[in-house]
Amino acid sequence: MKIGVYFNKNYIADNRVYVDKLERVFKIKGYECKTVDCFDDLDGLDVLFVLGGDGTILLVASECAKRGVKIIGINYGHMGFLAEFEPEKLDDAIDLVCRGDYKVQKRSMLEIALGDKKFYALNDLVLQRSTVGNNFSNTVNLHAEIDGTTVDNFSSDGIIISTPTGSTAYSLAAGGSILAPELNAFILTPICAHSLHSRPVVYSDGSKLTVSPKDASAPLVVAVDGRVEGTIEAGETVTVTKAVKQVEFITAENKNFFNKLLIKLNIWSK
Repeated sequence: MKIGVYFNKNYIADNRVYVDKLERVFKIKGYECKTVDCFDDLDGLDVLFVLGGDGTILLVASECAKRGVKIIGINYGHMGFLAEFEPEKLDDAIDLVCRGDYKVQKRSMLEIALGDKKFYALNDLVLQRSTVGNNFSNTVNLHAEIDGTTVDNFSSDGIIISTPTGSTAYSLAAGGSILAPELNAFILTPICAHSLHSRPVVYSDGSKLTVSPKDASAPLVVAVDGRVEGTIEAGETVTVTKAVKQVEFITAENKNFFNKLLIKLNIWSK
């Protein structure tokens, strides 16, 4: 078994001691273990320990999925929805991986086509108005279709397309429903819609969603898992489907999604 360690470099002083411990313990146990500094370092790995918050996990999730690398998250961030263990449980995480009697939870991703570019999102795709400089815009008008049938014309600050994993993130804050991880569905959530009938729409992840700006006075921002990847203008279309690859998370046998949800949302509200 080959093990990698990836950590948030913004907290290197805090995390380095844990990285050193992981490398030392796995070496003693006879496993190959190395620090991951770039995506190419993921090649050939079986398991990746990710030390950080949800943002850190999102940075490497799609790259791990492409290579079949399983992720085990250790929460050194704030929320930690995607992390399986808190820092004080690092020894338990090490034992779990070494024993090999863990469960693997597979999470679906969005495949996003914008022109000749493709992106992958574990959490969400956000199309929203620009608030910067000359590209500043007020509300934007977006036309959405699912499998060729019009869903709605949204006059809003933008829209969010989320996986079940991402339904507890920006979509939830914008009024979207929480989707259990095992559901074969995505959710489209308008951001501050200027219409009483515009509401979140849950739809099958086997469908194809297309979104295009209508009469956009300025380019819209395209954000994938919180990272700005480009813009889209009137006449252009974004297509969203379910990715073939899935992100695999190592999880303990006794973990329950709804218990974790209650704990994390209570932390959030404090």
